[in-house]
Amino acid sequence: MIAAGMLASVADSVAEASPFIADIDLQHLLRAEYDGLRVVVCNDDDVPVNMPPALGNARCRLYYLDAGEHCVKLTRDASAASGLVVALLDGPLDADGD
Repeated sequence: MIAAGMLASVADSVAEASPFIADIDLQHLLRAEYDGLRVVVCNDDDVPVNMPPALGNARCRLYYLDAGEHCVKLTRDASAASGLVVALLDGPLDADGD
């Protein structure tokens, strides 16, 4: 399970990271900061448009990652989540988070 406080903390860490950091370096940074948390960094364009983010800010959207079964998948269920997908945005979000 991923707690709401963890989501906010990860989102804040991404927002505070250099905008010029490579995706793989950001992934390593987050994995080191949140020991034991599965983290995958990608571009938000790589995430299906019908998947709502668990949380978003001006820099990224966070999605729950479920690795409980044979295959890893995105989930809307925080209680089934074992990690996060950090989907980086190209520009700022509007007032609705889109």
